[in-house]
Amino acid sequence: MTVLPDHPDHAATVAGARDADPSASGESYPRQAARTRRFALGVPRSVTVSPDGRRVVFVRSQAGDDPAGALHVVDVVTERERLVVDPRDLLTGGDEQLAPAERARRERMRETTSGIVGYTTDRSVSRAVFALSGQLYAADLTGSEPVRRLAAPRGVVDPRLSPDGRWVAYVVEGRVEVVDWSGEQQRALAVPETEHVTYGLADFVAAEEFGRSRGLWWSPDSDAVLAERVDEAAVPVWWIADPVHPDRAPRPHRYPAAGAANPDVSVHLLDLDGTRRELPWEHERFCYLTDISWTRYGDPLLVVLDRSQRHRAVLAHDLAAGESRLVAEHTDDAWVECSPGRVRWSADGRLLAIRADRRADTYRLTIDGEPVTAPRTQVMAILDVAERDLLLLVQTHSTRAKVAVLNLATRRLRRITEADAWETGRRSGGTVVIASTTWKSTRTSVAVHRRDGTSFELRSYAETPVVTPSLRPGSTLLLAGPRELATAVLWPRDHEPGSRRLPVVMSPYGGPGHVEVAAGLGRFGEEQWLADQGFAVIVADGRGTPGRGPAWERAIAGDLATAPLEDQVAALHAVAAAHPDDIDTGRVGIRGWSFGGFLAALAVLRCPEVFHAAVAGAPVTDWRRYDTAYTERYLGLPAEHPAAYDRSSLLSDAPALRRPLLLLHGMTDDNVVVAHTLALSAALTAAGRLHTVIPLSGVTHFTPDPVITENRLLLELDFLRRSLQGG
Repeated sequence: MTVLPDHPDHAATVAGARDADPSASGESYPRQAARTRRFALGVPRSVTVSPDGRRVVFVRSQAGDDPAGALHVVDVVTERERLVVDPRDLLTGGDEQLAPAERARRERMRETTSGIVGYTTDRSVSRAVFALSGQLYAADLTGSEPVRRLAAPRGVVDPRLSPDGRWVAYVVEGRVEVVDWSGEQQRALAVPETEHVTYGLADFVAAEEFGRSRGLWWSPDSDAVLAERVDEAAVPVWWIADPVHPDRAPRPHRYPAAGAANPDVSVHLLDLDGTRRELPWEHERFCYLTDISWTRYGDPLLVVLDRSQRHRAVLAHDLAAGESRLVAEHTDDAWVECSPGRVRWSADGRLLAIRADRRADTYRLTIDGEPVTAPRTQVMAILDVAERDLLLLVQTHSTRAKVAVLNLATRRLRRITEADAWETGRRSGGTVVIASTTWKSTRTSVAVHRRDGTSFELRSYAETPVVTPSLRPGSTLLLAGPRELATAVLWPRDHEPGSRRLPVVMSPYGGPGHVEVAAGLGRFGEEQWLADQGFAVIVADGRGTPGRGPAWERAIAGDLATAPLEDQVAALHAVAAAHPDDIDTGRVGIRGWSFGGFLAALAVLRCPEVFHAAVAGAPVTDWRRYDTAYTERYLGLPAEHPAAYDRSSLLSDAPALRRPLLLLHGMTDDNVVVAHTLALSAALTAAGRLHTVIPLSGVTHFTPDPVITENRLLLELDFLRRSLQGG
């Protein structure tokens, strides 16, 4: 393992980057972005709307650099805002103490804040509960009672308030307990039978790959909870160590790597009277539990998926009969998309489901199997179900996501706003809250839209970035090449077109489940700052990224390497053809994290004639070492499709390295474990290929530590400068 080599100008280079683009206070963009958690602090989040539409509850920290979320409520009529809970008033001093289960849960959710990071309410949204430093608290949202701590052991995870507001269910040390609102009645509903069992927590792959972070669901009548039971006894143990602290024992981590055993997952109905029963399904066939929905509109719905992920079953559990019945089956010859919010009951008891229509190349909303939304309108999620209409999240282009209302009688889709934006939303009682970003601003707007058509914005304390990206649709935002790849080009703000040919840095993610080129200037601050250091920075979304329909996403089936890499090359060539006097294709670097790190390393290994340097952060280097749900969705089982894994592995390409390669990896990463980088480094060393590795001690897959975040970016810049600009 090597570190950055001594370089006479290294300290000056980093120091110069720190001072680039100073604000009035002299702060650099990397420092500001790290301190503000990429400008997410101070922005309203975790919104809940009361059934009458008159109150909106949300979490927001008190400043743009304050990581501690506080609970607020705003009156929709008067727009008057009230602070319900400031976490600093409840903590007696010192940092928060998190249980291991809560720490792991936040890692899966990419949660980088503190304080109140989540809460749940009763049906009327007049009461709320939350966990703070492992303790359970209750808050009256009407202001009639003070915030108080409820009797519960330390280490509370994900408390859930019953719809009637009388009971709180929570998880502590893997067991499910309940306590009443007064705090006088408390009892356990489910206790782990062995050390490998937990109740009420989402299993690893559900949280990491299917977007489901919860494992507890209350009945609409508040008399029982559904709890996920996870038995990890068969899952292989991986050991996560922090070598900087050799006195600390490595942490065991049950990790279901591709081809290995998944946990045994089941769901149990826990009545408040102490009775308990398991909800049956074919566990050997359907090993993944991707979602549960239990509303007043029908029996609880369980969405389960087979290991190949080509077969999704929707089951309804008849509580009276104690039986599960098959409501719908969905199949796909590649994979079925499964994430929360894709299957629900309608108000009149019909099944709402988002399905891939392969003929129309569209994700369409269906009602009892019949498509009701138009081709080419990609339906991404069901946000709310009402008597006469639905609130949906839709895309008509990969760069835009819109909140829209579907009238069930006319089947007409109406957008709430007309802005060219990336939106998400919540609704109740005719009030819709929409969080959005646009091409015209770096800020995130959270607007409350009343039933009468008027609206107002929730106050945000987010800081204004010292760098404002310059992007213009049709100019620096373009559809590149024959495949019309959504592409953004960031130039130095002092660059005069045609004045000089700039070295290039490609900055992709490039993999499934995430888009980079989406409406919102704030997404490109890091790339603009990097461009201002003397680069043309190109961000492009290729095949496999979401938003353009099933065929686009399934182009990577059986091969995670070829199509993503081809599309980065195509985007580069298209930009170079459009700006021949501004792009130097003889000096091209590429950088990325996670899948983007894999793609960056892949680029210099397989296309050294195109890419001349790479920064690969936390890269997957051998997909046999990544988890079951993600990897097998695209590549199948390793034993059945070894060639697919070989095509997508970096290890056999190690002897081909002839360009500078910087590898960065968190040593305590439990998602893309550091073994990925170490295995590639070992293969490169065995082949005699010089490379650089920077181990990030004590760092997981994503770190909230602002110092590490800032300095990692500065080290990347130093490497790219020396590799592409000659020092």
